[in-house]
Amino acid sequence: MGKIVKINWFRRIVEKIYTDKVRLNILQALPFWIGALITGLIAVLYAKLFSLAETFSMSVFQSAGWLFFIVTPFCFVSAWWIVKRFDENAAGSGIPQVMAAIELANPRYNYLVDKLLSVKAVFVKILSTLLMITGGAAIGREGPTVQIAASIFRKVNQLLPASWPKVSKKNMIMTGAAAGLAAAFNTPLGGIVFAVEELAKTHISYFKTALFTAVIIAGLTAQGILGPYLYLGYPEVSNTSGYLVFFVIIVACVSGLGGSLMSVAILRLLAWKRRIKLKQAQLLYVLACAFAVAFIACFFTPGILGSGKSEMSGLLFTANKHAEWYMPFVRIFGCITAFTSGAAGGVFAPSLGIGATIGALVAELFHFTAANANILILSGMVAFLTGVTRSPFTSAILVLEMTDRHSVVFYLMLAGLAAGLIANLIDRHSFYDHLKVIYLNKAYQDETVKNKPPEEFTE
Repeated sequence: MGKIVKINWFRRIVEKIYTDKVRLNILQALPFWIGALITGLIAVLYAKLFSLAETFSMSVFQSAGWLFFIVTPFCFVSAWWIVKRFDENAAGSGIPQVMAAIELANPRYNYLVDKLLSVKAVFVKILSTLLMITGGAAIGREGPTVQIAASIFRKVNQLLPASWPKVSKKNMIMTGAAAGLAAAFNTPLGGIVFAVEELAKTHISYFKTALFTAVIIAGLTAQGILGPYLYLGYPEVSNTSGYLVFFVIIVACVSGLGGSLMSVAILRLLAWKRRIKLKQAQLLYVLACAFAVAFIACFFTPGILGSGKSEMSGLLFTANKHAEWYMPFVRIFGCITAFTSGAAGGVFAPSLGIGATIGALVAELFHFTAANANILILSGMVAFLTGVTRSPFTSAILVLEMTDRHSVVFYLMLAGLAAGLIANLIDRHSFYDHLKVIYLNKAYQDETVKNKPPEEFTE
């Protein structure tokens, strides 16, 4: 009798807890959890393939550099053709496409969102970036992972049955983007701050639980396979000098200016390319970019090749903090050629690499110790990325989590803020804001949409 009473008492407690509201919350959260799990798995696979392709590229260069005059043009043209032939919305970084999709996330423009975030775009994006990095292009996989993750979350949302509790399409896209960045860099806080600072137009309270849980699940999935790794590692930053703050500001201003000017150069080249209608002329431009990269790599410096992660690691974790004076310019040129080729590829990692070389140059010029030099290198990374994205807190948190050096958080935040202020002198809008407008206008030009684009979507 006592056992039956205990069972009935336990059942009443369960029934009290498991109310209709709790059931609704679980059902609404489930799509986010599924999307995050898939995102973590694909992000890990993509990261491994990207790393293998970059390693293969460097091994080819080291064994026979002249092969790059064949490999680089072939890879650049193939990557460009795949995007041009199968899905032009897979071009470039992927973050502007996500930003445009968030703006369009309403029932009237659902089919336009489907074009920006599709399963086809995922495959095209991955294949195009792998070809580009194999050819030695200065691209990253982090921006593409953001679009890939947002597309996955979008597809999960579309597959929900009609009877399922309604889930906000906009929140799904934003949460997917944050989970993608978190899984790509292994930076959960960076993913959350990115969603709030760069993507969110609604108050975070409306989707904070879904955002946090999705980032956690995607990050844990990646860590479960790759282990609890840091993107860069643990650089030495102890015993710093008090006067270092002034040099952090100098590095931040130079790097922020450089990031903004690189963005302007890319945008102007893309605008010029859009006026070229002949595919043959576009093909010639891609070939010119490829041969320029191969020529510089073979006859000048191999520093133009790859995502830039090896340069960052080399500067942070060796006693020799030396960087040639021309390295920032070479890396910037590599990034410009890769991004304007029309293939897929991100600018996050290359921007961090360029900023690292600027910090190293200033440190070497003033003969700083290794610890002080590392802080300038990290500050340059934050500042250059801020110059491109105008997201100082996202940049600072990303670099902070990549290195697990919380003692330098104030230097990093100072670098981000100083870079943002100086970059605004060149252009008040970020690189991604300009590209978002391009994708929005392109979407609105669809012949089935008769209305004129709202004024806020025009440059």
